[in-house]
Amino acid sequence: MKNLLKEQTYSVVIPIAALLYSTLSFSLAKLLIFWRPHWDMTLAWDALVPFLPWTVSIYLASFVYWYLCFVLTSRQQREKADSFFCAHMLMVTLSFLCFILLPTTMERPAVTGGGFWNWLMRVVYWVDSPENLFPSLHCSTAWLCWVGMRRRKDLPLWLRTLVLLLSIAVCVSTLTTRQHVLADVASGIALAEACSLLGAVPRLRARYSRLVDAILRRFVPAD
Repeated sequence: MKNLLKEQTYSVVIPIAALLYSTLSFSLAKLLIFWRPHWDMTLAWDALVPFLPWTVSIYLASFVYWYLCFVLTSRQQREKADSFFCAHMLMVTLSFLCFILLPTTMERPAVTGGGFWNWLMRVVYWVDSPENLFPSLHCSTAWLCWVGMRRRKDLPLWLRTLVLLLSIAVCVSTLTTRQHVLADVASGIALAEACSLLGAVPRLRARYSRLVDAILRRFVPAD
């Protein structure tokens, strides 16, 4: 009974903790670098990507997508789940260091048209200043969701295919909303792949598992 309670607590607490760690790291980096010079990594190829305000719907929906993937990932063998969330923690930590060491920015288009999507795009621009771009945490998180699902034979093929398509859609939406440039997307995907390998390293995973056990004891005390 206690093991079941621990598993259920894991699938609730750890996905939320992962999202909170990502959000807090992203926000703290912005506070630490706002006064520093920023680099623009825009390439000539970025001009070939069309600006599509309606894709802000995909960009914003990604937060729900991540959470659902995190919950689904947490409901598997503990070792595999810990590998995934260890990879996520490493990915966010390395992204934070990149944001601090290499502050980046980009030039955004003026959104002057009417309509709901243009209005929502202006809101996003107002709330989220063009910083913390390299690597794209949006893309790395979305791609890590795919990495965590692609070898799961316990999930139907249609679901794994859907996760892949949604991860690609999120990456594309960061470009078509002018929230990121191609270099940000490529580096985000590469970071997700690298951290997925690091998260499976036994010593790193074991340390992460001890951290998780300490968190879970707050919710499921030992006898």
